Amino acid sequence: MSAYVIVDITVNDPELYEEYKKLAPPAIAAYGGKYLARGGRSEKLEGEWEPGRVVILEFESLETAKKFIDSPEYREARALRHKTATSKMIVVEAL
Repeated sequence: MSAYVIVDITVNDPELYEEYKKLAPPAIAAYGGKYLARGGRSEKLEGEWEPGRVVILEFESLETAKKFIDSPEYREARALRHKTATSKMIVVEAL
């Protein structure tokens, strides 16, 4: 069953964050993940959520998404994301 990683990112260091954007895609692809949304325009429809940069990734399963986030391939990119931005991230299984 597919799973989606949904991330709301507030970039604090835009210049250095550009390096993260180069490192992340190969690690995502290594786990069969693909981008569905990557920082495009977003608008609030209801509620109090004021999203920053929204990223949506698709993986083949929840387990694969969890392997990716803790993977050696993503380790450097993840550390750089933590250094340059604050994030809220969830994974949700598809129907």
